[in-house]
Amino acid sequence: MTAIPGEGLLHRIRNPRLHAKIMDAEETIPLFKNGMYLGFSGFAEGNPKAVPAALADYVERNGLVGKMRFNVFTGASIGIDVDDRWTELGMIDRRWPHQQGDSIRKAINAGEVNFGDRHLGMYAQDFGYGFFTLENNDKLDIGVIEASCITEDGSIVPTLSVGIISQIVERAEKIIIEINTRIPSLEGIHDCLGVDTPPNKRIYPIQNVQDRIGLTSIPCDSEKIVAIVESRKFPLGRLFGPYDEKSEQIATHIVDFLKAEVRQGRLPKNLLPLQSGVGTIANAVFGGLLNSPFEHLTVWTEVFQDILLDLFDSGKLDYVSAASFAFSEDAVKRLFANWDTYSPKIVLRPSQITNHAEVIRRLGLIAMNTPIEFDIYGHVNSSIVNGSRIINGLGGSGDFMRNAYLSIMHTPSTRPSKSDPNGISCVVPMVSHVDHTEHDLDILVTEQGLADLRGLAPRQRAQRVIDTCVHPEYKPVLQDYYDRALRTCLASNSAHEPQMLYKVFNMYKHLEEKGTMKVANWD
Repeated sequence: MTAIPGEGLLHRIRNPRLHAKIMDAEETIPLFKNGMYLGFSGFAEGNPKAVPAALADYVERNGLVGKMRFNVFTGASIGIDVDDRWTELGMIDRRWPHQQGDSIRKAINAGEVNFGDRHLGMYAQDFGYGFFTLENNDKLDIGVIEASCITEDGSIVPTLSVGIISQIVERAEKIIIEINTRIPSLEGIHDCLGVDTPPNKRIYPIQNVQDRIGLTSIPCDSEKIVAIVESRKFPLGRLFGPYDEKSEQIATHIVDFLKAEVRQGRLPKNLLPLQSGVGTIANAVFGGLLNSPFEHLTVWTEVFQDILLDLFDSGKLDYVSAASFAFSEDAVKRLFANWDTYSPKIVLRPSQITNHAEVIRRLGLIAMNTPIEFDIYGHVNSSIVNGSRIINGLGGSGDFMRNAYLSIMHTPSTRPSKSDPNGISCVVPMVSHVDHTEHDLDILVTEQGLADLRGLAPRQRAQRVIDTCVHPEYKPVLQDYYDRALRTCLASNSAHEPQMLYKVFNMYKHLEEKGTMKVANWD
């Protein structure tokens, strides 16, 4: 049955010629064929909800599990209501560039989903070049976009993220737009820009966090639009745990470090623009700024989290530029209830701008992110456990770590383990997978302390990390490894960055078998 548009929906579609394309989500199902290349809006939030749900219902109801599979491309992670459910129904063949659901993670590690990730800034650019759809003649078959509204000229106003919508609109043969009437129109908050191709690429003339260089909507050829669907689904809130003692200690170390940098004249009193990853530790670090002396702060980051609303309310935060919101449900309600207060201080941009090296370097960001583990020399693993098991993916941390004024990685010194009451050490002799090299990092932090690695040679870095960041239970083990590695490598004139690779291999073999890093005898 064709949808009967309500007054609210018609008001959101300001181009009357597009009213004839309004339909129910179920009516779009015949457009989808097995093996298609699909582009979904979304970057933590802002993904389509009604059409993917209707298609999943159709697959489940008609016994088509595993028989309708798609290649799905988004801005980053999207709601688990899509990723996990589609995975459970065998609907995903390829998936780029980030994910966060339990079901899709298990399927990737089981070899059932072909997943790939890339630095998100580079991914946004390369997707615009058509590199990820080469097998489909550089095209997407269908793009499905969640929107706040459609303007008079048919341009799309996004919702809670921008991501790679411009690239999807450019590459898609057909476009389905979901107008989410459950949330207010967000027109005016976005700064949208497409991707230019070499040799005609323009600079991004952003000198300050609040500078705007694009449009508040994304141009779209109305002939491509084959359906407009009303969505009444509220954003799926994220749940982050409360700060624990370790997170608060990490935050204290970082705030103390920033205070010292101001005293030394290496940072201004209001710091430089801040960037942070997602999660409990990231929230705790920003929370530590609430009771700090810093004022008139600005944030240039990928994901806008709950704690930034507290910083706004405290008067310490002036402006935020982000790619997406990643709020709890309570924070989303708080945002919309105070929209007129918050929205003038926020801009949402596409990820090729938020994660662009040129802008990150020019603004001089202080970048803070959380890895899985780091090693004594400063190499960082953000994505893969034991060298083969994916967690979520690289994300955009590499864009910031390589180009920031200060690159900070923070993690607890240990993580919980069923087999060891002290947990598994997050500081290791050599990471099992390298996402960020020693050349990209300035500062490593655990609840044990902060290691400033600037200007240190590898052997000096190793000793500082062991002295400062390692849990007391594992400090003798790592010190013993380093001392043995140093003696062995000095004897063979190869001691620039001492390692005993066969012992590292044995350590990871033991870790995999026992679920713990504890090794009684390195011999």
